[in-house]
Amino acid sequence: MNITFIGGGNMATAIIGGLLQRGWDRNQLRVVEIMAAAREKLEQTFRINTFSGMDDEALNADCLVLAVKPQDMRQVAVQLGSHLRGQIVLSIAAGIRLADLARWLGTQDCILVRAMPNTPALIGAGITSFYSFPPQHMLAPQQRKQIESVMEAVGTVLWVRSEEDLDAVTAVSGSGPAYVFYFIEALEQAALELKLPPEIAKKLALETFLGSAKLALESNDPVATLRERVTSKGGTTERALKSMETDGIKNAIIRAVKTAADRSRELGDELGRG
Repeated sequence: MNITFIGGGNMATAIIGGLLQRGWDRNQLRVVEIMAAAREKLEQTFRINTFSGMDDEALNADCLVLAVKPQDMRQVAVQLGSHLRGQIVLSIAAGIRLADLARWLGTQDCILVRAMPNTPALIGAGITSFYSFPPQHMLAPQQRKQIESVMEAVGTVLWVRSEEDLDAVTAVSGSGPAYVFYFIEALEQAALELKLPPEIAKKLALETFLGSAKLALESNDPVATLRERVTSKGGTTERALKSMETDGIKNAIIRAVKTAADRSRELGDELGRG
């Protein structure tokens, strides 16, 4: 499968690097990028073909990955529509609904798929959720496999049942790294206030979070069970968790994620105008 990335920013760069590491031929990959400095960097880093604009040569691919900023998507889609010849069009732009994208493209001669990756994809540890338009079940098995192979280059992939689910995905995994960093910050700050040296405070916070997440990922037990195993009656962990419950930490996190989902829906409305 040949892929053209429209936009050569951080996420496109991460995917290209992941694909090459997985053994893709660099001749299968090309990028449309308007910034000369970005094109030069891509060419030097990956030795792939780049283009300054969208023409038939640049877009001669089986899959077009739309990796531009959400606010630029309408302009790009309008330019792209006349070049489509049945390709898979994979959008990784946050908040852009497929109905709006289809309207801007002005053609039905493509297969539209929306993806929601997250920033750990930049180091190959992301998770990406897909929704397709037409619906997923209308994709041929080979097409579905091709779509998955693009984002598997930077992490785990899954499909959701409806496009509305992507608002929840955005709130949980899209924004989720920020929640994790926020918790790590707090844990590190607590260590510092307990008079641990900065380098030890940082190491303890990071490795504790990394190890716990890995244990939860590899265990067949619910995370609640894993938590209970650490929580001895009358011990330090129980006292800390009771303090968190008193402060309503769990409910505050749940409210925050739901608020993020609400904002995702609002952004979809705002970005889809026009």
